[in-house]
Amino acid sequence: MWSSDDRLKDELTDSLFEAILLLETKEDCYRLFQDLATVAEIKALAQRLEVARMLEEDITYTKIAEVTGASSATISRVKRCLNYGADGYKMILERLDNNKVDV
Repeated sequence: MWSSDDRLKDELTDSLFEAILLLETKEDCYRLFQDLATVAEIKALAQRLEVARMLEEDITYTKIAEVTGASSATISRVKRCLNYGADGYKMILERLDNNKVDV
């Protein structure tokens, strides 16, 4: 069974995650994250999620770097999380895939 990293858990982080869970729309997300983080930090998070998606599709490091602009170190870190992490990437990628509407 998975358990969270104790280094991450504290009252402030709990409050942050509780706040995020209250977001209802994509616009809510933009508004909070624009105030909460820098543009570069938000873009880095988005980039990592796309790297994870591409790695799950067995796309090469070279192509991932070309498409996302991610460094090989970032790609390797995401790959390590996919293989040995908390399965957060896998969980959210599966939910995103299941949430897609067929047109």
